[in-house]
Amino acid sequence: MKFPRSAFAAVLLLLTSPLYAQDPPPQYPATPHGNQVDEYFGTRLPDPFRWLEEDTAKAVAEWVTRQNNVTFSYLERIPFRARLKARLEEIYNYPKYSAPMKRLGLTVFLRNDGLQNQSVLYIQRGRDGTPEVLIDPNALSADGTARLAGYSFSRDMRFMAYGLSRGGSDWQDVYVMEVATRENLPGRLRWLKFSSYQWKGNGFYYSRFDAPADTARALTATNENQRVYFHRAGTDQREDQLVFADPVHPRRFHAVGTTDDERFEVLTISDPSTGKRGNALYVRNAAKGEQSFRALITTFDDNFSVVDNIGESLLVRTDRRAPNGKVVLLDPLHPEEEHWTVVLPEKTEPLRGVGTAGGKIFAAYMKDVASTAGVYDRTGTLENEISFPTFGAVSGLGGEPEDTTVFYTFTSFTFPTTIFEYNIRTRASTVFRAPEVKFDPRAYATSQVFYQSKDGTRVPMFIVHKAGITLNGKNPALLYGYGGFNISVRPAFDPLLIPLLDQGVVYASPNIRGGSEYGEKWHEAGTKLRKQNVFDDFIAAAEWLIANKYTEAGRLAIKGGSNGGLLVGAFMTQRPALCKVALPAVGVMDMLRFQKFTIGWNWVADYGSSDDSTQFRAILKYSPLHNLRPDSFPATLVTTADHDDRVVPAHSFKFIAALQENQKGPNPVLIRIQTRSGHGASSTTKRLEETADMYAFMLYNLGVTPLF
Repeated sequence: MKFPRSAFAAVLLLLTSPLYAQDPPPQYPATPHGNQVDEYFGTRLPDPFRWLEEDTAKAVAEWVTRQNNVTFSYLERIPFRARLKARLEEIYNYPKYSAPMKRLGLTVFLRNDGLQNQSVLYIQRGRDGTPEVLIDPNALSADGTARLAGYSFSRDMRFMAYGLSRGGSDWQDVYVMEVATRENLPGRLRWLKFSSYQWKGNGFYYSRFDAPADTARALTATNENQRVYFHRAGTDQREDQLVFADPVHPRRFHAVGTTDDERFEVLTISDPSTGKRGNALYVRNAAKGEQSFRALITTFDDNFSVVDNIGESLLVRTDRRAPNGKVVLLDPLHPEEEHWTVVLPEKTEPLRGVGTAGGKIFAAYMKDVASTAGVYDRTGTLENEISFPTFGAVSGLGGEPEDTTVFYTFTSFTFPTTIFEYNIRTRASTVFRAPEVKFDPRAYATSQVFYQSKDGTRVPMFIVHKAGITLNGKNPALLYGYGGFNISVRPAFDPLLIPLLDQGVVYASPNIRGGSEYGEKWHEAGTKLRKQNVFDDFIAAAEWLIANKYTEAGRLAIKGGSNGGLLVGAFMTQRPALCKVALPAVGVMDMLRFQKFTIGWNWVADYGSSDDSTQFRAILKYSPLHNLRPDSFPATLVTTADHDDRVVPAHSFKFIAALQENQKGPNPVLIRIQTRSGHGASSTTKRLEETADMYAFMLYNLGVTPLF
């Protein structure tokens, strides 16, 4: 269906030079220098802005206020800022659903009416029952930043454990609700972070840290000594049973999960702070009354995850001797590798996900970043493949042992996230719920190209734009990247990109090394001493876009968040003239000290550490903060938030302070510091506000004037 054009539809006026090029540069607040000097293996390095790490200090709060005043004064002068925000709200305002979870005749799902700050959790009886509200986080905070951090139901659906985070923090408090009455039971669990809630009977396993010594500084305190506890519904947290702790190794992650039938309890341990990328596995058979965990995998060199059990054996996904991933059946009594039965052997395409439901195994793979999926019997025999509407990304494909259908979602750049229902008996997929977004997908073109990086590596890249654009080298373009932590950047629909595409912006998303797009080898090629490959891949993507007339350096913006913020910081310090605008969000900018804060030690497996002499020398060569020299840098809007307790805002604070001192060109270099938000916007309102400001800043400095 073709929708009528919005009243806010853009008529684009592209100028050959920025309309506002004569704007005087902002007057940046002075940032005082301290005398801190650190020594790394004989190399002395000043850290004059160390004081900005004191997140609760009055001087830091005053500095934040001064920086925000300058930034918002600049943003308020952009004449189309308010109209752009209104257009983003308009395109974002449609109902959004999660794929439903079914159990014992009940269906649970999340729904957002369109502009609600948080999605609401609903439950309904039967397929056609009336949905009832289980949890509405919007009613739990005045500013809309109370967020449902996770939820899990007991097998009998009597109880639900759910976590709430506030103000964007990763910390969460967990409560237990009696589903029938909608009443919370006594007992609140505190100091959980990066934890699931795995039920067994009338209780569940969870992982927590100790309360910080200074709770006022909980946002930056180092998180160590994670322990596993068992909580019985309705009891006080002080009564919880300690299940596992390892004080000898304070920087390990620990978690206990259960198989669907609750026969097995599986202890997973990872040791990323030592640079290990894999995990160990221990198991106990509760059905046989085992009291202690038996070792299955004791090394940390490969990844192992238990998918489910088949009787007394465990179905395990691993990359042991299979960098693209495989699935094996493992006998806990004989866990040695020579006793494994390979159920799904490694393929040339990386294994993206594995699930079980209705006696079947569902496996999703990636072929040049696009999803493929198959349904297998329990021996690993392929029964059929699931077809998708276009190249894109699938998620889900799993459920309960008794299910006859399973739900999954599918999305692509111009294919809004749609929920499908797969019938196991008929082997057919049908649309269960499709969103109604007011745009015409036929108006846009998506292509995948392959380009060569600096070392000759072939890298894929998706390009999306309005159909029929002219490749004259003058189009504004936005290049987005991530490149790390085994995370793949897959084709996905973002309604907030549509207003940019409508104004002639070319959107490019390269699948650079460090991710999982081509399996573990692709990931490892962008880690530790090979991290520069990631930046080279991103720089080569920009050069390809320019060489092939999609854009030019003066029309190019680059964007990335978290590890992607590091990516943008490295790009703009290594090749400052190759783009016009840089948008680093919540980036890891001080690569010599990231492991000192909150959960940063967890990233050593990807980055290495300045505590190692060889890795220090490699990190110093690209650390954005330490590679700023007087130069003409792109127009830069750094974004961060006061409640980011994953990548602490001091990274961005120190980077912008140094950037403002080293900027010798006319382009503005500013920081936007969100309040009551974290590692990602804490509400829909804050996401729309931040996105509008980033896009307004970008278009303004690219010389693009949208006329709404």
